[in-house]
Amino acid sequence: MSNATATSALLDLRQASALIERGETLAIAGHIECLAALPKGNWIGGTTPYFMASEGGTCRLDRVFVQRFGQPDGEIVCYDRERLPHMLEDAPENGFSIVILPAASAVLEDYAREAPNYPDMYIKPIAGWVAGVHLDQLGSAQAQVIDGRSGHCYTDQAIVLHIPLPHDQAAVVHAVNLFKPGAGPTLNFDQTGFAARDCLIDGVRGSLLELIRARGIDTRLPLVADYCGAMINVSIQSLESEPGLVSFYAPVFAGVNYRFADAVEDYSERFLEAMPSDGGPILFGCNCILNYLYSQLQGRQTARLTGPITFGEVAYQLLNQTAVYLTLEQD
Repeated sequence: MSNATATSALLDLRQASALIERGETLAIAGHIECLAALPKGNWIGGTTPYFMASEGGTCRLDRVFVQRFGQPDGEIVCYDRERLPHMLEDAPENGFSIVILPAASAVLEDYAREAPNYPDMYIKPIAGWVAGVHLDQLGSAQAQVIDGRSGHCYTDQAIVLHIPLPHDQAAVVHAVNLFKPGAGPTLNFDQTGFAARDCLIDGVRGSLLELIRARGIDTRLPLVADYCGAMINVSIQSLESEPGLVSFYAPVFAGVNYRFADAVEDYSERFLEAMPSDGGPILFGCNCILNYLYSQLQGRQTARLTGPITFGEVAYQLLNQTAVYLTLEQD
């Protein structure tokens, strides 16, 4: 990268436009009207009005959050469902990729289900986020991603920024997750998907919805699975959008054992304690909308981690209720 310490900030449209017109490579988050007002240039964007700014969590319809990557020879590529599995084959051999996917899209569902099996996954660093809308607009507005070169907006494609790095630098992807599987029953699902009715509950088939209600489970707590030592969350989106149905923000995978997470005492303080306070320069960061809501992060700072508040996070695969960041390390 041409600047060893990429910077990010919540900016007004004039400030953001100046960076674009200067030729910088950028990832930008904001309300669709703000993104549509920006000049064309070497940037990618996604919709969200929620941000973790240096002054704390905020919702702004008049500003954009800009993450700067200097003026490297980066490449911007749009991926539809057919091209999506080849995303990391296009990535540089040494570098990183930033991906933005629109919420409630088929391309997001494909990525959530299949990304762990994509060529070069876990070999080439990839981080990113899921674009969304203001919570008051859920069901009435669509999340969008933007190709800043053309100004085109998409509700059904992923936008990716591939950034090369010098051979003496490396990008490292990090995820902050406070949750661990609790002591409740083991849940195992027959099918991979974003919703379920029945599952095996300690080996006995039963209704997931009835289990939640009978045990008074706090649905702010995610399902958690241990993937070879990495704790992966699946957050509850809604109960009974259809009779007996439990909907998720990320897919549960068939044949994987899940448990509801243990409650985290003093969630907001624990989350703030887990934020990065040292280490290499942070090139990219994002934080989940559920953390913003449940941790009451409005107006609260999260150490060095700033960035968009998102509707899903990407640290190689799709995550929920995490914070994700990417650091630049010297070999």
